[in-house]
Amino acid sequence: MTLEIIVFIGSILFGILLYWRESTGNGLFRFFNKMMYSKKLQMSPMDPTGFLYQQKFILRLVFISMIFLVGILIARFLIPIDIATISVFASSIVGTLLGTYIGGFILKSEKVIDEHSESFEEKFDNVIDQGRDFVQDIRSRDPKVVEEAKKEIEEDPELPKKSARERLKDKGLM
Repeated sequence: MTLEIIVFIGSILFGILLYWRESTGNGLFRFFNKMMYSKKLQMSPMDPTGFLYQQKFILRLVFISMIFLVGILIARFLIPIDIATISVFASSIVGTLLGTYIGGFILKSEKVIDEHSESFEEKFDNVIDQGRDFVQDIRSRDPKVVEEAKKEIEEDPELPKKSARERLKDKGLM
């Protein structure tokens, strides 16, 4: 069980690495595309599609399964120990598939953050400037206004306070 968990975590990292590598360039996929299709059916030069990058779930599953089948066949012939069991094979495929989706999420979130980073910076700078203005307004109050407010408070310290009901009656709302 421990071996499967280790293989699963390693295959998630392998899937992220594969997806990132294909997002930067898809030369191997282009090579096979040129080999297998006629000129009319070949992919356009600006198409970023790869074996895993921008592929549907089923095609990703097929390509990942083929990678691990070839890897297990090579391991069987080179290493006489029977390591490649079905559970390791399945956990490696599922982990790599999961890793490709995690890699896609990381790349898309990175692009979104890069697109909006300037607006985030502008908003942050705007908030900081508003905060500075607010603090300056609090610190630099006009002394005349403060003295007038103090005089008003001192003039009527014993002025009886009206209740809310009395104030509404004075306004004619009650």
